[in-house]
Amino acid sequence: MNGTIQEIHLPLQALDYVGVAVFAITGALAAARKQHDIVTFVVFSIITGMGGGTLRDLLIGAPVFWVHSGTYLLVCIGAAVAVWIVGERPWRYAALNWLDALGLAAYATIGSAKALSYGTAPGVAVAMGVMTATFGGILRDIFAGEPSVLLRREIYVTAALLSASIYVALRWLDVDPSIAAACAFVAGFGLRAGAIALRWTLPGFEARDG
Repeated sequence: MNGTIQEIHLPLQALDYVGVAVFAITGALAAARKQHDIVTFVVFSIITGMGGGTLRDLLIGAPVFWVHSGTYLLVCIGAAVAVWIVGERPWRYAALNWLDALGLAAYATIGSAKALSYGTAPGVAVAMGVMTATFGGILRDIFAGEPSVLLRREIYVTAALLSASIYVALRWLDVDPSIAAACAFVAGFGLRAGAIALRWTLPGFEARDG
């Protein structure tokens, strides 16, 4: 595995924008659920779309990804405005879960890829992928006053862990980054989609007497 800065190239950069955009939309949808104003829509979009990537970059010592590129802010603002314009639709809130699933898989993949590009150990790269994929959603739920994704028994963090682990494992085997990213994204999204559509959950702890 060659953990160099070249790990991030065009296909993964596109996946990064996908992750930011769909997470920004879920942030705006959360604001819509609470009937907030357009300014709060934008704030929720920015927090959700860029929160995980910001934390990742700070921890791995990378320049914070959106500071030197106004494109990411524009993507978040555009997502907020789009949700505001669309207005009330019966399918809007159902879309939140599916968009979140897309963002989760995309961000877990790009997060682990960027961590590898800065020379982190494979296990740390997996952790950075999970953190990138979940932290924005955690912030969104906190600001929206919703139960955190960490407190739900549904499969969520596990899907991010699957995407990040597959990407890192395939790169360790020197699989092409584009192929590794595609496999990681499909696997993570597939697991999360099953959790949404089929209500898959992990078994909970059962207390035993004695």
